[in-house]
Amino acid sequence: MPKKTRLILVGIGGATCSGKTTLAKHLQRILPNSVVIHQDDFAPPQELLPIHPVYDVQDWDTAPSAIDWTRLIDFLHKVKATHEIPVDHRSFDHLNEQRDLPIPPEVHDRWVGFFTSLQAQRAISGDEEIVWALVEGFLLYGHPEVITQLNVRIYLRVSHDVLRARRHERYNYYTAGMLYCTGTLWHDPPNYWEQIVYPAYVNANREVFESGDVEKGALNGKVERLVLLESLEMSIGDMVNRSCIP
Repeated sequence: MPKKTRLILVGIGGATCSGKTTLAKHLQRILPNSVVIHQDDFAPPQELLPIHPVYDVQDWDTAPSAIDWTRLIDFLHKVKATHEIPVDHRSFDHLNEQRDLPIPPEVHDRWVGFFTSLQAQRAISGDEEIVWALVEGFLLYGHPEVITQLNVRIYLRVSHDVLRARRHERYNYYTAGMLYCTGTLWHDPPNYWEQIVYPAYVNANREVFESGDVEKGALNGKVERLVLLESLEMSIGDMVNRSCIP
């Protein structure tokens, strides 16, 4: 008889360079039966992206066009229905350089033990086996239908100046390519972060915070059960601990 499973979608949002992917990958190493879903993999192919009307450069970041929302939402529905990542899904995240930010071994071991024990207890009692899907993206909380799919909701907040410095250090990265088949190496044009990336992030996330203040505003409750991590005030180990607390 097939084993019964239950899928839990964990959303990890925040600005580009806020640490979302790093946190997601640490959680993937901890959670049994877990996968990471990168929102960036649902960007349209490069040739379909618009040219910014003011700055005359291709715009990868403005919410309505930066993500193929229909494809992402259909994908999340399918993952929830099947509890599996479709075999034809392609990700380009592995092409991007990732700085290693380790967590203390005791943090990793504590939570591995906790979730392994949880799975064992559920197996003994005949409960459903849990499958975890960690969905990370900078526009994650900008679309109501995506939000409704998420069972757990986490948001990493980092100040404007730190985000800017991190983005300029990173400079280039791989995105969805021609017809979703190849990775495209994107280089930021001059002032791209200041003129397009950060304003697009603010516009997509302002409704989450009081007075639209994405830097200092308190959560306003529009995204229910949202856990805010002030990640400049926390170590990566602290963020893992807070994310794993039942």
